[in-house]
Amino acid sequence: MSSIKRQACGLLVFVAFGVFGSAAYAQTPPEPDSYRMDNYHAPTPATLKGATVLDTPQAFELWSGKKAVFIDALAHPPKPAGLPKNAVWRDPKRFDIPGSIWLPDTGFGELSEPMARYFEQGLTRASGGDKSKPLVFYCRTNCWASWNAAKRALTLGYTNVMWYPPGADAWEQAGHPVEERQPEPRE
Repeated sequence: MSSIKRQACGLLVFVAFGVFGSAAYAQTPPEPDSYRMDNYHAPTPATLKGATVLDTPQAFELWSGKKAVFIDALAHPPKPAGLPKNAVWRDPKRFDIPGSIWLPDTGFGELSEPMARYFEQGLTRASGGDKSKPLVFYCRTNCWASWNAAKRALTLGYTNVMWYPPGADAWEQAGHPVEERQPEPRE
């Protein structure tokens, strides 16, 4: 290999490592003290104080052993504003971890009083009123909704809170089953 080719390869490796190495590092922001209030589809921290952070094999083990209740906190897309009256609107289908409970719109940084009640009631139903029941919160990869929802469960006194940051995306990519889900009804 010529000297020029070796230098070009070395430069390419240096640039690739510098770009991808720093990008990977930059994608893990520090854990904030409070809830994420905007830009919910962005890289998440690696930690959540008071909760156990799970990877896909750990989440699958809990799921397959029926050792935890899985709670999907992904937001439910609203009907687009300004849609013509005669247009047909179909909610996008949500596929998530089988047996999960979908509590949409509960992962925002600030919840209205009715939405906060919906979240609390959903957790009470999911846990059977047992605040020590293992709860696994997730949504999608790079989604703050599950982080916020898990943090909120901790503030409500739940003591066995787990957070699965890779979410349904990584679950499905690992070859695990998914099923179509409808949101838990709101009163």
